[in-house]
Amino acid sequence: MVRTDVQLMLDVKAGDEASFELLLQRYRTPLVNFLFRMVRNREQAEDLAQEVFLRVYRAREEYVPSAKFTTWLFRIATNLALNSMRDNRHQKLEVSIDAPVTMDAENGDERPLDLAEKHPNIEQHLVEDVRVKMIRHAINKLPEKQRAAVLLHKYQELDYAEIAKILSCSESALKSLLFRAYETLRVELAPLVAHHVKQ
Repeated sequence: MVRTDVQLMLDVKAGDEASFELLLQRYRTPLVNFLFRMVRNREQAEDLAQEVFLRVYRAREEYVPSAKFTTWLFRIATNLALNSMRDNRHQKLEVSIDAPVTMDAENGDERPLDLAEKHPNIEQHLVEDVRVKMIRHAINKLPEKQRAAVLLHKYQELDYAEIAKILSCSESALKSLLFRAYETLRVELAPLVAHHVKQ
């Protein structure tokens, strides 16, 4: 039977190193993907993910399952990402948003976009590529906390209660944060919507 995250973490607390390895395997990729979308730098995302797991391991003896493991994990990751972004703000401005990305922005997979099956012709492939870049660019322009909220909501598919805990705010504050973010994205991506049938 598959052990839950909480059970694994309690086993880590009890001194079981193998359980920590399982948590690492389970969450390393989603965590790196989330951090990459936040800081827009692959190497930095890898370093931050390592730091997140280091902090989880160091805190193992004080661990109390008062919230979901993912809430705790992404709270550490979000705080580290926000701090890192503030520290590197001047540097971040120099990075080109259109720099080549080796991660699938839609599915969070660590592989180049593979749209061949869905889009057999090159024109459609290019349209899809432009769409992904526009979405990525629009999310990138959001204020840091709004960006974190959108990424946790849309890409990590966490619920409002979890995201509110991660961002240390009330659910109503989170909802207004997301509302503002999605309004901004709606305006930014209006040209994109014009090319598709409105839902």
